[in-house]
Amino acid sequence: MEGVPPRILVIDDDPGVRSLLTRGLSYEGYVVEAAADGEAGLRSALERPPELVILDVMLPGIGGLEVLRRLRLTDATLPVMLLTARDQPEQQVAGLEGGADDYVTKPFSFDVLVARVRARLRRRGDEGGVLRFGDLTLDPAAHTAQRAGREITLTAQEFRLLTTFLEQPGRVLSKSVLLDRAWGLGYLGDPNVVETYIKQLRQKLEGAGEARLIHTIRGVGYVLRQGPGERP
Repeated sequence: MEGVPPRILVIDDDPGVRSLLTRGLSYEGYVVEAAADGEAGLRSALERPPELVILDVMLPGIGGLEVLRRLRLTDATLPVMLLTARDQPEQQVAGLEGGADDYVTKPFSFDVLVARVRARLRRRGDEGGVLRFGDLTLDPAAHTAQRAGREITLTAQEFRLLTTFLEQPGRVLSKSVLLDRAWGLGYLGDPNVVETYIKQLRQKLEGAGEARLIHTIRGVGYVLRQGPGERP
């Protein structure tokens, strides 16, 4: 790595997990700090802002989802990866809705976790530029969206989904691809959530009578394009 290596904050009350992640990520070249509870983790994030946070959902005292909420108040773009148990799909959904960028289920493969850490850090480094398509503008750094100058208010999950489309305009994206990229690899919730969020995005993007941008390709997926298309 060139320059100062990225700093990663691990917040987990399991000493074994903290030790594994601290040793493993340090070996990979990252600067790692670990906290055993939410309060210590928040204090560390404020005093020494990290480039990425790995956050356990089940924490004593201040729970992981509350830690996530408070982190988002100070930095809307900070990558946060949740650690959750396999039997907690409702918490995975709540975490993604609350602004988490990804989640990893326990027990996890360290190699897979490292690959996803690299992907998140690489993506954050690429997010400085504003994304545009036609009259639609998305600013990842400011977390704002506009269409023809009209401000559009998006939830964290709607923002991730729209970003996925803007990164690949004109390409048909299947439901499974959208789930992997906007909800995170290994998403265990209801796959029909994609249709729900597509409907919400369309309502917001077409709120002033604008033409449809997200089109349905029946039996295949969805595509961001200009021009006529189905209105299911």
